[in-house]
Amino acid sequence: MTHTDSGGLLSGLGAPAPVPSPVGTGTLPGKVALVTGASNGIGAAVARRLADLGASLVLADVDDDRGKALADELGAAYVHCDVSDLAANKAAVSAAQTAHGRLDLVFLNAGIASGCGVGDDFDPERYRRAMGVNLDGVVYGTVAALPALKAAGGGTIVATASMAGIAGIPGDPIYAANKHAVVGFVRSLAQEVAPQGIKVQALCPSFTDTAILGEGKAVLERIGFPVLEVGQVVDTFTTLLDSEGTGECWFVIPGRESRPFTFRRAPGPRV
Repeated sequence: MTHTDSGGLLSGLGAPAPVPSPVGTGTLPGKVALVTGASNGIGAAVARRLADLGASLVLADVDDDRGKALADELGAAYVHCDVSDLAANKAAVSAAQTAHGRLDLVFLNAGIASGCGVGDDFDPERYRRAMGVNLDGVVYGTVAALPALKAAGGGTIVATASMAGIAGIPGDPIYAANKHAVVGFVRSLAQEVAPQGIKVQALCPSFTDTAILGEGKAVLERIGFPVLEVGQVVDTFTTLLDSEGTGECWFVIPGRESRPFTFRRAPGPRV
C-alpha cells in the first residue's frame, strides 16, 4: 500500500472532530457559493434561499435557458457545467473565483434518475450516465473545489444524497448504489479535510416534488406515500449549515424533524 501525507487508510479511524461552522446562515453576506444542478428543483430553491441570506452566487447546470433566467433573477453568474466532466467542474470553480475572488460554499446537487434496472432493462449508457452525474459529479466537484476552499481559509461542501443512500430501494438499485456511495464519500472525506477548516455534509431527502420523480409522483400519490415539498428540503439545508458537526447525513422525511442520521458503529477487530 502506498503511504500518503494524510496517513493512509488507518488515519480515518474514529469520528471527525467538530469543525467551527465556516459558512453559517448568519455569515453568508460576503460569502460566495457555487450550486450545481441549479436550474430547477432543489438546486434552484436553495439558490434562492442563499441569495436571500446574502450570498454571492454562481449557478451551474446543463439547462442553460433556465439557469441563465434564474441567474438574472438573483443577480448571479451562470456557467454551463456537465458535472460528469472534471474539466467542467474546474471551470465552474474558476468562474466563481474570477467573478468574486473566492469560494466558500459548494452545493453539489446535480442528479438524475437511472432510467434502468439491472434485469432485461439494463442499459450500460444510462447506467454510466447516472453514475457519472450522481457520483462522479460529487467527487469531481469536490476535487475542483477543495483548492479554492483551502485558499479561502475553509469552507463547506454539501452534497445531495438521498434517503436512497441510507436505506435500500428495490425499485432502483443503481440510484441507491450511487447515493450510498455519496454518503460513504461524505462521511469519509469529512475526517480528511476537517483540519483545513472544511466541513462536508450530505443532504438526504425522501421523495421530493421535483422533476426527477417523473411518473413516480403519480404512483406515490396513488399508494398514499407522502411527497416532500421542496421548501422542507431547503429548510434542512440551511439548518445543516449551522451544525457544529461534519460528515453528517441529514435526513428529510415527511412528518419528522430533520437531523443527522445515526449510523451504528461498525464492528472492529478482536485482538
